[in-house]
Amino acid sequence: MKIVDIAEVSKYVGKEVVIRGWVYNHRSSGSIQFLLIRDGTGRIQGVVARDEVDEGVFELSDRLTMESSVEVVGVVREDERAPEGYELTIKDLKVFQVADDDYPIQKKSHGVDFLLSNRHLWLRTERQVAILKIRARVMKASCDFFDDRGFVRVDAPILTPSACEGTTTLFETNYFGEKAYLSQSGQLYNEATIMALGKTYCFGPTFRAEKSKTRRHCMEFWMVEPEMVFYDLNDNMKLQEEYVTYIVEEVLEHHQGELTVLDRDIEPLKKVKPPFPRITYKEAIELLKSGGFDIEYGASLGADEEDAISKKFEKPVFVHHFPAEQKAFYMKRDPQDETLSLSVDLLAPEGYGEIIGGSVREESIEVLRERMKMEGLPEEPIRWYLDLRRYGSVPHSGFGLGIGRTVMWICGLKHIREAIPFPRLLGRIYP
Repeated sequence: MKIVDIAEVSKYVGKEVVIRGWVYNHRSSGSIQFLLIRDGTGRIQGVVARDEVDEGVFELSDRLTMESSVEVVGVVREDERAPEGYELTIKDLKVFQVADDDYPIQKKSHGVDFLLSNRHLWLRTERQVAILKIRARVMKASCDFFDDRGFVRVDAPILTPSACEGTTTLFETNYFGEKAYLSQSGQLYNEATIMALGKTYCFGPTFRAEKSKTRRHCMEFWMVEPEMVFYDLNDNMKLQEEYVTYIVEEVLEHHQGELTVLDRDIEPLKKVKPPFPRITYKEAIELLKSGGFDIEYGASLGADEEDAISKKFEKPVFVHHFPAEQKAFYMKRDPQDETLSLSVDLLAPEGYGEIIGGSVREESIEVLRERMKMEGLPEEPIRWYLDLRRYGSVPHSGFGLGIGRTVMWICGLKHIREAIPFPRLLGRIYP
């Protein structure tokens, strides 16, 4: 007998197989026990009939509780009435553990705080499994996309001596008597690696100590950050739309079942094809004003504003050329208008807002030094970064895509807390 995954049972109709997993549900109708078994790849209903098995097997199955771990031997047969189209006629049963009968995540409504406190168990539910599989696909597709286009993955450090996005959102730690910080971004290190390799990307966790409780913020989140030599802003946006399109296509191809579990309307996702619409920050402000927003040029675009803009378009939309004063010191300014930065955000449609932020980087050491002086940033912690402008500086650009926000959009989630296995939220670090 062969040990098989539930996802593969269609290949074994009429054959006896071994399946290992957990009891997702258990009900009895006297002489018949129905066990709904899950194994991470799928679910299948197993039937234990008293007159077809040893009495000990039947009694053992009767004792099983939700999430008990088991090994079952049975014959696979097609059954349209079964939850997944196949059923298992169980012949034998082995129990690894009978779970305590007070399993917290029952088939009833639970509050968010309760579910987050039991996140380690909440992950076992069908909906959460679907999200995790799609998240894994987004991450795999990201690596495949860049690897296939000649990018080299180079990991950036998580402990850093300096800020990238501003000093007010840093998590500080003691590094053998020196101050160190959890990384806000791998971008500055990517700018070093592209001078060796041309096109690189890093992929890992980033941290922002933002006291925010919005539905799109986590204190810890994962980003994919590519950096490219000799890419201008248009090159950058073109790469972004090809990348996002590829991710969506991969999810649509491989995860129809999971999207169905999530009740995700896939028609909007099918429209994600290049080219994406592009509007300037100024045009975005005008669009918001015409929609009734009380907003003036120079104001930052918050979640409400991003949502309103994205709902005007069926595809992701680029907003570019933000006011320079809003952006970080390393973003290059528009040579035609020094008040503007060569920056761009990509907003996901359906009101999901920003999923990518990027820019052309300033390649002049003199300009960088002046900017840092104006913003009160010390040179010493990033002396190495300035070296990149001393020795063979070239025009370059890059961007960062937030995995959590992208998963949130593709899955149609209401809150980012479901888009990451163990979310780190304001006031919550357990489990």
